[in-house]
Amino acid sequence: MRIKFFSLLSASAFALTACVGNAPAPETEPTNVSANASSEQEQPSTLSSDTSHLNTQEPGSPSGAIFNSQALDGYRLATPENIPTAPEHEPAASNSKTAVAIADPYTAIPAIVQSIFDYANTLYNAGYTDSASAYLERFRVIKPLWEQWESKADSMLNEFGKIRAEKAKAYEPMVFQIQNMNRANSDYDLVAETADSLIALAPGDSLTQWAKAQKGVAYKNTLSKAKKEYAAIKDLADNQAQFAEAEKQALTFQMRYRDFENDLHIQALIDHIRELAQANDAEATKYWESHDPAQALAKADTLLQKEKFGEAKELLNKLKSSKLRKEANELYTKLADNFCTKQRKTTSQIFAKAQKQKDAAKKKKLLNEAIAPLDKCLTEYPDNPQKQKVEENKKFLETELGK
Repeated sequence: MRIKFFSLLSASAFALTACVGNAPAPETEPTNVSANASSEQEQPSTLSSDTSHLNTQEPGSPSGAIFNSQALDGYRLATPENIPTAPEHEPAASNSKTAVAIADPYTAIPAIVQSIFDYANTLYNAGYTDSASAYLERFRVIKPLWEQWESKADSMLNEFGKIRAEKAKAYEPMVFQIQNMNRANSDYDLVAETADSLIALAPGDSLTQWAKAQKGVAYKNTLSKAKKEYAAIKDLADNQAQFAEAEKQALTFQMRYRDFENDLHIQALIDHIRELAQANDAEATKYWESHDPAQALAKADTLLQKEKFGEAKELLNKLKSSKLRKEANELYTKLADNFCTKQRKTTSQIFAKAQKQKDAAKKKKLLNEAIAPLDKCLTEYPDNPQKQKVEENKKFLETELGK
């Protein structure tokens, strides 16, 4: 079996091929063997497929002597040029350049060594014990070659290390610059520009991968800062009714973080601010320039406590255009919850009366009256906290009406 190391161990690899490449292959069919011994002795021309007792007599041997497996081993070892170099099913080695590109020495070499042991076993199992022993003895001489290869690898690694050290020294200023920028949480654009400049110089695999990783670090750092700015801009619009300022800051923010649109959705934020501004009462905004929104908020709370829901709602809607927009929204939600709680209570009382009513027409009328407060809740405060419960109550009453 001819073994090749796919050129992956450079020139030294061919030494291994020389040592183990011309080993014999087990025979499973009768084989013609050319005579190649001394001129005084003629070798047999045909061997039987029986590897333990061959019927052909060896010329020059005592009459009737049998050419047994041990004799065959001796004959084979004496005439190595007649030993098959590879099993017929063994494919020819692929192009060496291709093999180098795809071979992994950590898997290829152990596979080759295992094939040597397998082949030695094949010889042994076929009765060619001397050939198997000689084959393995030839393999054992690889040990000094392996030591030479290790020495060569160390020498090459040392040379490569010198080159890497020289390159690293040349790129040290840019490396330190990138490290310092990330430590200072510099913007992603600055770090990426410097890292890309380093990569463009082809500093080697390690530094290239390092520079890419540093870009990733800078991206995460900058994204974290950007999210805080995003929240502050959104707060201006949602909670302080400063729509013009919020839009201005959002547009600047979009220019600064154009590489972060997929994560931040900045355009959606701008659209949100503009929608709020369009829905805002411009006259109310102007009103709060000369009035104290804090006093108005306290008044709205008092109105809510007195269940003057209409007046409280009107004042709170007006306060949504002030710098206390957040507080106004929170009180508005409380107002909606209190209002709908009262409406559901009214519905419950009317429904109790309907249940006691034996007259079908009067009962139907009471059920319709019970639905009215629920409709009022959904109309006045469509996004109230109790919306789901109110809708379920209404559906139940409508089912009772259909009976």
